[in-house]
Parts: sequence; C-alpha cells; structure tokens
Amino acid sequence: MSFFADSCIMLFSQILFFGGGWVFFLKKLFRDYEVHHSVVLLVFSVTFALSCTMFELIIFEILGVLDSSSRFFHWKLGLYAILTMLIAVLPFYIAYFIISNIRLVPQKRHIRVLFTVGSWCGFCYLFWKIGDPFPILSPRHGIFSIEQCIGRVGVIGVTLMALLSGFGAVNYPYTSMHYFVRHVTETDIQSIEKRLLQTLDIIIMKKKRIALAERENLRQASISKSSGGLWGMLKNVTSGSSNENVNLLKQETSAMEELSRQLFLETCDLNDAVQRREYSKTFKGRYFNVLGYVFTVYCVWKIFMATINIIFDRVGKVDPITKGFDIAVNYFGINVDVKFWSQQISFFLVGIIIVTSIRGLLITLTKFFYAIASSKSSNVIVLCLAQIMGMYFVSSVLLMRMNMPLEYRSIITEVLGELQFSFYHRWFDVIFLVSALSSIGFLYIAHKQAPEKHMY
Repeated sequence: MSFFADSCIMLFSQILFFGGGWVFFLKKLFRDYEVHHSVVLLVFSVTFALSCTMFELIIFEILGVLDSSSRFFHWKLGLYAILTMLIAVLPFYIAYFIISNIRLVPQKRHIRVLFTVGSWCGFCYLFWKIGDPFPILSPRHGIFSIEQCIGRVGVIGVTLMALLSGFGAVNYPYTSMHYFVRHVTETDIQSIEKRLLQTLDIIIMKKKRIALAERENLRQASISKSSGGLWGMLKNVTSGSSNENVNLLKQETSAMEELSRQLFLETCDLNDAVQRREYSKTFKGRYFNVLGYVFTVYCVWKIFMATINIIFDRVGKVDPITKGFDIAVNYFGINVDVKFWSQQISFFLVGIIIVTSIRGLLITLTKFFYAIASSKSSNVIVLCLAQIMGMYFVSSVLLMRMNMPLEYRSIITEVLGELQFSFYHRWFDVIFLVSALSSIGFLYIAHKQAPEKHMY
C-alpha cells in the first residue's frame, strides 16, 4: 500500500473512534446534564480517538496491515498528538474551568486566562518533578525528547491501572459471588421501614412545633411593638412568649433528619440485597457466580505472583504466548506452526485485553462521573476523566508490550524509546499488591459490619 492509502485508512478509523467517543459522551456521561461547552465534548472525543488509535496500531502490527514505514509514522504522530493533549491541552482547559468556577477570581476573560496560564505552568513543573524519584529514563535523553514525556505519563498511568486492577480483582468476586450476599428477610425490611416512617413522623411533629413557636414569637413581638411604652412591656411580660425552646427543637430535628437519612440508606441496602439474592437464582446470576470463583483464583494467583516478583526483583522477559509454545513443543512434543499460531493467538489475546480495558475503564469512568458530577463541576470532571483515560491507555501500551512476542513488540520498543520497561512492571506489581490487599481489608470490614445492621 502507498503511504497515502495507509493514511486514508488511519484517518477513516480515527473518524470512527471520534464518533464513538462523541456518542459515548452524549449518551452516557451527559445523559442527565446539559453540555455547557462544546470544547469539552471535542477534547474528550479527540482523546478517546487517539487512545483507541494506539490499540488499533497494535492490532495492525500483529496482522501486518499497512506498510511498516507507515505504521511507524502513525505511531509517532499518534504519540505526539496524545502527549500534546495530556500535557498541554487537557491541563490548560481543566485549570481554565476550575478558575472560572472560583468566585474570588475576577470574571474578566484576560484575568482568567492569565491565572490559567500560571496554573498550567505550575502543572508542568509538578509533571516534570514527578519523574525525579523514579529510575525511568536514560541520561542520554534530552529535555524535549518523547521519552521524557512518556516516562512520566507512564508512572501516573501505571499507578492508576494498578489501583483499578487491584480493586477490580477483589471487588468483582465480592459483588458477583452468592457467598457474600447478605441474608435479608421481609421482616428485616418491614422493621427498618417502620422505624423510618416513625422517624419521619417525629420530624414532621417537631417542625410543626417549631413553626407554631416561631409564629407565636412573631405575634408577641408585633403586639409589643404596636403597644409601645411601659404598658406594652408589662403586657408582653405578663402574657409571655412561646414556652417552646426553638433552638433545642431545631437541634433535635437535625439529629432526627440525620437518623432518617441513615435509615433510608439502610433500607436501600436491604432492598439491594434482596434483589441480589433473587438475581443470583437466575441463569445469568449463576454464570457470574462461577466467574466470581474464577476471578478469586486469579486474584490469589496474581497477588502471589506480584509478591514473588517484588521479593525476588523478578520481571518476566518472555511473553505468555512464546512460553506456552515452548512448553507445548519441548515438553509435550506437539508439532505446530509456531509463527502462524503465534500471530493468531497474539491477535486474540491482545484483542481481549484491548476490549476489556476500554470497556472496563469506560464503565468505571461513568460510575465515577455519576457519583460526583453536578451542573457546575461536570465540565471539569469530564476533562479530568479524559486525562485519566489518556494516561491509562498510554500505560496500557507500555505494559501490553510484554504480552506480545518479540517480533511484534520491536516497533513498539522503537517508538516508545529507551524506557526502563522493567521498572513499570515492578511498579505495577507493587501498587497492585497494595491496592488488592487494601481492598480485601476494606471489604472484609464492610462485610463483617453488614450483618449487624439489620439486627434491631
């Protein structure tokens, strides 16, 4: 293929990815929110398209699509483009929208831009300093080399990946296995609903008493003002004001409202537990229960291997595919076409990793957005999610390189430069282990406390 034809293919695929990011933005993230700035939608979609393009180039590398020189050019172009988004464009707009929401900052455009530029310079300084404690670069690299940027983005992205992977490896079995479903009866639900209704009745009664007392105090104040003089003061003292202690009633009402919120949340938890119990009896629920046991085994194995790698400072140098063929040929004597099947299995394995990575991250970002977004903060949050997404996918390429045979990872190594790839794998193991063990401890405490909640 000519370079022009290869570029047309890449441009067409990027348009498709851009459209996918655009639709996801409108249909998922901003389904319940108004899009205030089109630039937020544009930046998010561009970041999504550039991130998917890197995964597309990995697939093209395995399948041999496009000329090698074209692939190398688009690798470089894509990396420079996404690094520009992650280091220049996204931080600048994040700072701009944050400053726009600060009331103390004058809302004149040139002042906001000036504060934004200052904030972006501060980000660049912190971004540069974040690489100092880590052995990620070779002293031969210049200040403006791509390795300097990729190395620092990789540290942040690998940390995010390890945190999400550690939590996900523990949380998925916990949420899908029948063993962890709380045992809830209709009596438990009726009991807490009864307590909630009684609490609401008490709140209504106290608020009514507060309203009557305040009205009585206003009436007495108006009578005192209209009467005036010494006679009015004597009349006000003899008639007296409301006998209610309004401040005490307000404190009691506030405490009861907090209790009602806790009871309402507990009611929701109990109903969710009942729904999970019913769902676990369906075919789909049984299927996910089996997957939960599989992920439990995977989690234990991953924690064990991460511990071994950390203790013995070990980093795998052979990808799983090559190692599998080595065992099949040398130990079992199976005669296979190594080159052909290596390509097919590499394509299948990398495809699974890419699809699950994109799907898992988008689901996580959507849940995170719905949890904290508001009409004022939604633009900033979406840009931050785009920043996380770009760093996550760049780091995925760094780590995915180890899952590919040597013939396919060579161009990735050449494009990314002379990075300390072994450091990123060790760093991933450390953060994954910390995240997984912390998640186990947190979920253990939450699960132990949960049965006590419905014992009234």
